[in-house]
Amino acid sequence: MGVPTLKELLDEGVSGRAVLVRSDLNVPLDEDGAITDSGRITASVPTLKALLDAGARLVVTAHLGRPKDGPDPKLSLAPVAAALGEQLGRHVQLAGDVVGTDALARAEGLTEGDILLLENIRFDKRETSKNDDERLSLAKQLAELVSPGGAFVSDGFGVVHRKQASVYDVATLLPHYAGTLVADEIKVLEQLTTSTERPYAVVLGGSKVSDKLGVIESLATKADSIVIGGGMCFTFLAAQGYSVGKSLLEEHMVETCRNLLDTYADVLRLPGDIVVTEKFAADSAPQFVAANAIPDDMIGLDIGPGSVKRFAALLSNAKTVFWNGPMGVFEFPAYAAGTRGVAEAIVAATQKGAFSVVGGGDSAAAVRALKIPEDAFSHISTGGGASLEYLEGKTLPGIEVLASEQPTGEDS
Repeated sequence: MGVPTLKELLDEGVSGRAVLVRSDLNVPLDEDGAITDSGRITASVPTLKALLDAGARLVVTAHLGRPKDGPDPKLSLAPVAAALGEQLGRHVQLAGDVVGTDALARAEGLTEGDILLLENIRFDKRETSKNDDERLSLAKQLAELVSPGGAFVSDGFGVVHRKQASVYDVATLLPHYAGTLVADEIKVLEQLTTSTERPYAVVLGGSKVSDKLGVIESLATKADSIVIGGGMCFTFLAAQGYSVGKSLLEEHMVETCRNLLDTYADVLRLPGDIVVTEKFAADSAPQFVAANAIPDDMIGLDIGPGSVKRFAALLSNAKTVFWNGPMGVFEFPAYAAGTRGVAEAIVAATQKGAFSVVGGGDSAAAVRALKIPEDAFSHISTGGGASLEYLEGKTLPGIEVLASEQPTGEDS
């Protein structure tokens, strides 16, 4: 896909030029507002640093969470600005608004090598509006912050599957380029879809089958095996006629899972044993049961040791592995063994030469939480939803617009 790159922009020269960057800084926060996983901030640094070192005047836009009714102090980017500043080794200004008077004044005051982070872009409802004109009006105000002569760099891979003002519409107004992170993600996903070395193993976890249905249907015809774990495995077990007790169950998906199991019996792999407990709590004692013998008063929180061993053996022979979704409630130490075991099996396959991709989201968070070295995998994506939609064969608006003809600059 012909997408203009950051290198092309840097070759043109950005010293003293204003550049708008869409980053993905949507990090998890605890109850006190402290960042619990700064992976996305770290991933955004290379593009920002390259532009700053080249003398650009940077205006960065990003979102945090899903504010419902405009500005929400709990979802301010203030802690993100501080963490980003630490990683960049320079002060990151935070605007008091998105595209208001404070943002405009601060943007106008930027000099070479300065960086301004706009407040949470989703505080402005136009960002996610389904109305094209509303989104475009916000995009025009964003473009004004770097006009005249500004450029746009798309570096938030976690949002490129969204047709939003700061992702899509602004690229129709400004000369646009893919940041390092987005360009790397595209390259990896193209390799997963076009030149996949076999055996090709897919590991899918997480809570809902409905979230993964498209990718299961798409990859079942391409992969040699698809390992199913996490909360979603219980809907598949129910489709086999087993009781799943109080475990997570999408009843409306049972028939769909039954059809998938019938159609792709030679590809889909389900756990044979489960770690169950009485209640959803870190201190609730674990018990090990067969997948077809979950007690009615118990809840499944992880795949069992037998399943880990079986899945690890399957993964050990793989030449390509794509993993999206934890195998259990890895946040609870007693129920993290499934996720750790599968992750370590993927690492072992990688050490033997396999190409391994961790598909963002909770999988990436699990890798960091379990303290597994990130460089032990071939690639860790920053965008779970975007990765899945790409692998499903869907068009990603934020990538498609980057491949479009460059605007003349008259609109901006």
